[in-house]
Amino acid sequence: MNKPNDLAISAADLNDIDSNASHDNHFNSILNARLSRRNWLRGSAVTAATAVMGSMGLSACGGDSDPVAVTPTPPAEKLLAFTAVPKSLADVVSVPAGYTATALYALGDSLRSATPAYKNDGSDTDFDNRAGDHHDGMEYYGLSAAGAPLASGAERGVLAMNHEATTDEKLSSHFLHVNGGTTSLPRPAAEVDKEVAVHGLSVVEVKKTGSTWATVNDSAFNRRVTPLTEIDISGPVRGNALLVTKFSPTGTRTRGTINNCGTGKSPWGSYLTGEENWAGYFTRSATDNAARGNDKSVASLNRYGRSQGGASRHGWETGGSDDKYARWNLSKIGASSNGSDDYRNELNGMGYIVEMDPYDKTKVIRKRTALGRYAHESAAFSVPTVGQQLAVYMGDDSRNEYIYKFVTTAVWAAADATPADRIATGDKYLDSGKLYVAKLAADGSGQWIELAMSNALIQAYSGYKFADLADVLVNARLAADAVGATKMDRPEWCSVNPANGEIYYTLTNNSNRTVNPSGSSQLAPDSANPRAYTDMKGATAQNGNPNGHIIRFKEGTGAAAATAFTWDVYLFGAESGADASKINLSSLTADQDFSSPDGLAFSPYTGICWIQTDDGAYTDVTNCMMLAAIPGKVGDGAKSTLNYATAAGGTLAVDTFIGKKPTADTLKRFLVGPVGSEITGISETPDGKTMFINIQHPGETTSVANIGDPTKYTSQWPSNAGYGAGKRPRSATIVITKNDGGRIGS
Repeated sequence: MNKPNDLAISAADLNDIDSNASHDNHFNSILNARLSRRNWLRGSAVTAATAVMGSMGLSACGGDSDPVAVTPTPPAEKLLAFTAVPKSLADVVSVPAGYTATALYALGDSLRSATPAYKNDGSDTDFDNRAGDHHDGMEYYGLSAAGAPLASGAERGVLAMNHEATTDEKLSSHFLHVNGGTTSLPRPAAEVDKEVAVHGLSVVEVKKTGSTWATVNDSAFNRRVTPLTEIDISGPVRGNALLVTKFSPTGTRTRGTINNCGTGKSPWGSYLTGEENWAGYFTRSATDNAARGNDKSVASLNRYGRSQGGASRHGWETGGSDDKYARWNLSKIGASSNGSDDYRNELNGMGYIVEMDPYDKTKVIRKRTALGRYAHESAAFSVPTVGQQLAVYMGDDSRNEYIYKFVTTAVWAAADATPADRIATGDKYLDSGKLYVAKLAADGSGQWIELAMSNALIQAYSGYKFADLADVLVNARLAADAVGATKMDRPEWCSVNPANGEIYYTLTNNSNRTVNPSGSSQLAPDSANPRAYTDMKGATAQNGNPNGHIIRFKEGTGAAAATAFTWDVYLFGAESGADASKINLSSLTADQDFSSPDGLAFSPYTGICWIQTDDGAYTDVTNCMMLAAIPGKVGDGAKSTLNYATAAGGTLAVDTFIGKKPTADTLKRFLVGPVGSEITGISETPDGKTMFINIQHPGETTSVANIGDPTKYTSQWPSNAGYGAGKRPRSATIVITKNDGGRIGS
């Protein structure tokens, strides 16, 4: 985590940070385990011919369902009738025969006619009026033909999306700068300003003319939200001493949102975005603990990945003396007792679910603190039922972190599906409620444990002294440690099956799973995270759970407000040729195998579950991908026991519950992206006939040393598909349609 000042922390490193050193009870503490040594090697890799069915590549981090969730009517056409797309290493977007994928909105595209067309040579400026970088989570909001908000609008609408990060090496976001940028400290202000501006959110109008979709320049809906945009603090943490900064002495506002990953669409039609790996953008001095008097803020900062001496990802704090650069330095340098003269508390203003009205620029953006502070991915709502409370399901994307849900105090009212004020409706549902964390048992059951001052375990926790509810929410990770929540293998996207209300979570991977744990960060496999094995990538051994899995929950009595649930593992990521008894537990075929599930969203129109990958384990065989699935339900499979030989000469037996194995008709690969990309951000028009996907960071492995030689770029997408100027790779939104005009996936 602590890197030299002249080195940047890569996006992969940020996603793999493990700051959870708590000693919670895990499944291995309730399983009868006899320790011994084991070294699993996966089965031989299966290779497949690479066939290109399309010409575009996507970027991903997806969204959730449409405002009013209803059980979808079974379509007349057969779902998943398309031919599976083979694995591919080509620098294109591959889609099934009969489909077309086209780039729509890429890094640097202008939102207004006064901003020049993107040159893509590092000289471009004015990113407050251009598409940001690393397109991620995304939602579609319909418009009528006349341009008024209309949920059912399928040929005109706005896309709201996250711009998570930038492709970088050695501090600099090198594709943004002419010669790759400055790779040592201090960083020039002009470079810093450009890099800051490409983060955040964008809203862009899109419109279909004939069969072609295009963005609409100068639309009244177009906007950018950056890390400098003023945002309100809302909910129980508003005005708390933990939020006091030089910018906001009252603790009621902050500047911007950063490292936004997953999204959600509320039942009242607002846009929710999760702040994920925000901690790495800030720095602390090597003597900051003593400057703070070694108070409890040190424990909080350490738990959230900012120990003293930690270098920032881009060195933005060195851009100059202006306050907009100073805010990236968390060190206590002021004389005040409350932090009103520096940015010692700035980190406490990051890490929330943020709500925005995608239709109305005049409405204030709010950080919903009642939902807790951690590395947020998506926010998935329970199926709204009149007279019942709503739940919001969330995950904390880091190794050994937790699964959460928030239950509203207010019960759902039908009139709120079409409110006059979407942000005020968000105040009603998202500022008052209870935050819970999940504890999973080895028998397939689980509990939601409330994180509140009334919980005796939180009151008595020796690792941190909580002052009040605001303190619990700001330090939700520490509160979850206190109650012994179950540490998971990087909980990322989650989505609710509109057919039955069950909740699906992607668990991307975890290099810290091992049969023989050593140190607080390593964990033995347990029932909900049952695999620890070696997966060979060429000659490189990848240990732990490198391929990830998807877990699902079924709420017990009380529906969204239930405090008990049951669970099983829907799918295990694996190569099709891997050991079926220990690794390929879902019996995936060459048309289905995948690694590192990340984006996940159920279509509210077809009921298809779309699964997207952010993979480094399997990229010697295939680029990242998206699969289509028709899942069953919790409990439709069987119990299985995995036996591990351990260093002590014994056996560790791990029981788990595996969902019904997929068939060729219930799971198949739909898309493969270009080289170096992550597939993310999924949304559809309300007729199910147009899908928007994001392709994130194609060519991210290109070295800054090769910035002047396009032949050495590891990807040239989307310019190699005829989109835009220059050859530098660009994150982009793509639009997918079926050539016969039918619904996607049928």
